[in-house]
Amino acid sequence: MKHYYVYILTNKSKTLYTGVTNNLERRIYEHKHKSIEGFTKKYNLTKLVYYEIAEDVRSAITGEKQIKGWLRSKKIRLIESMNPQWKDLSTE
Repeated sequence: MKHYYVYILTNKSKTLYTGVTNNLERRIYEHKHKSIEGFTKKYNLTKLVYYEIAEDVRSAITGEKQIKGWLRSKKIRLIESMNPQWKDLSTE
């Protein structure tokens, strides 16, 4: 069964980016190596601080849109509920 992921990246300034992918490991590699032009490259967003697994692409996209619509404070509470130290989850 194929999985999809909703994830949040940050940087030293705690700028937040929410994305969705079907291959989290590959996508984080792309962000860390800045191989994709755009917001994450411009703001050096390479630290994975949150992710969740969805069973289908629709659920993942719905989850991504929901998180993107939240206030920053709610996103921070979500991150800290799973990762209170804001560790880079891609290194674990």
